Amino acid sequence: MATRKLIKTVTGSRQVDGAGVHLVRVIGYSDTKDFDPFLMLDAFDSTNPDDYVKGFPWHPHRGIETVTYLISGRIEHEDSLGNKGVIKSGGCQWMTAGSGIMHQEMPKSSPRMLGFQLWINLPQQEKMTRPKYCDIQAEMVGIVEEEQATVKVISGEYKNGKGVQGEHVDALVIDVQVKPGASFSMPTNVAHNLFVYIFEGRGHFGGDDEKEIPYRTAVLFDKAEEFYVRAGAKAIRFALFAGQPLKESVAWGGPIVMNTRSELMQAFRELEEGTFIK
Repeated sequence: MATRKLIKTVTGSRQVDGAGVHLVRVIGYSDTKDFDPFLMLDAFDSTNPDDYVKGFPWHPHRGIETVTYLISGRIEHEDSLGNKGVIKSGGCQWMTAGSGIMHQEMPKSSPRMLGFQLWINLPQQEKMTRPKYCDIQAEMVGIVEEEQATVKVISGEYKNGKGVQGEHVDALVIDVQVKPGASFSMPTNVAHNLFVYIFEGRGHFGGDDEKEIPYRTAVLFDKAEEFYVRAGAKAIRFALFAGQPLKESVAWGGPIVMNTRSELMQAFRELEEGTFIK
């Protein structure tokens, strides 16, 4: 079985977004082709509430799904459909923006705010699907305990662990912890793009002879049948993302992602005219 080899590493850039949230934009606009169907990954890790409590006040989205996962922390959120919820440690909020939604995400002071927000592109024929919210509490996340690793399944399936089943894009999103010096491998769909983001620790990906990759790094892999990692002297924790590439044109403006510039301009006109929410 061929093992996926790393083809690109990305550390992203520190940015301030929303009303003043300090984060690392790991992948974004310039990475859409390589990481398709994943558009953006924002990672946050802070023990200083001043870095994040101003949050993300009311703002629009169209044409994407957002996945917000917390390893630790607390975020309150609500939307224009009347949905409200709280993301707690180990939980996730999966939002299908579809035809258009307004929402806000307001982090609360915590000993440590650690997690990510992922944007998944919607296929062209499903860009204008009905918006939907899915709150995934920690107890709803499938957990697979192995001798050398613990796997939490946010989306898709891993062995007997199941997460949310995506309605629009076939995506696997898992949170993996591997013990010091131990290895972890899993079969992968050879047609899917796959990358990881390392939260803690260091590891050798694709083979023990590969160079060790440090934490706060995203690693993109080539397409093969197996994923492999060996942890360094300390435990490694990373999120793994895999999905079927859409191979479609991307027209991206702020919080809205469509396929053509005319569709993008139409969305902004609707925002101005007050007809954005369908």
